[in-house]
Amino acid sequence: MADYVLARKSRNIASNAVHVFLNILLGISAVLITVFSASPLLGILLVLVSKWRIFAVRKRYIWVNLKSNLVDLIVGLSIVLLTYYAGSSFLPVDFILMVIYVVWLLFIKPLSTETATLAQSLIAVFLGVSAITIMAVNINVLIYIALAFLIGYAASRHVLAQASKDFTLTTLVCGLIFAEVAWLCNSWGIIYTFGSTGVRIPQIAIILTIFAFIYNYARQAMIKYQDDFRFKNILVPVLFGVILVGIIVIWFSNPIFNI
Repeated sequence: MADYVLARKSRNIASNAVHVFLNILLGISAVLITVFSASPLLGILLVLVSKWRIFAVRKRYIWVNLKSNLVDLIVGLSIVLLTYYAGSSFLPVDFILMVIYVVWLLFIKPLSTETATLAQSLIAVFLGVSAITIMAVNINVLIYIALAFLIGYAASRHVLAQASKDFTLTTLVCGLIFAEVAWLCNSWGIIYTFGSTGVRIPQIAIILTIFAFIYNYARQAMIKYQDDFRFKNILVPVLFGVILVGIIVIWFSNPIFNI
């Protein structure tokens, strides 16, 4: 019996070590292969192959699996696209994206607490909106708006799927708000650049990440207080968000890079 337990522990340690190694390899390879190939196709393919379990089920479960893994897919694909649009030379931003993806795969993605789920959604919003905004000049505006809707829908669904059985309307509303904001910002997209590092942060990515946080906070407050809900219950985060967005829009809208 002792030998069996020892053997099982050894297999678990070996399995965990392989799992960690493969995740690190994926995080590094997704960025490096995109930089060296000067194309996002291989990086995208690598991310999709890493999600093979989505499709390794009966056909009727594929759509369910796909929706459940949208946030992870958004993060992975965004990392690849952000790497590609940074250029074919290896820049500091590529190393930053590599670290972000590895940390996501090893430490953030496996978590399942309510706080972790919210953090995962906010990361997906920030990276996803950043990626589609930077690539907006190369895609049709309708595709850009549709992708914004998908990101908002996926982020909201990721949070609500664990806390509520009926969340379709809420996720659709969140997606529509993302799509509307993307449409409004499409003709005046501000992107903050940081010297020669290759780091580019779209203003809309910051705004929608703040909105996603407030949206989820308000939803939680409504559930918590139900019939006793008052606006004062969400006043502080709403005011903080409005003031922060106001500061960003009014004082940090110099078109350093105007798409």
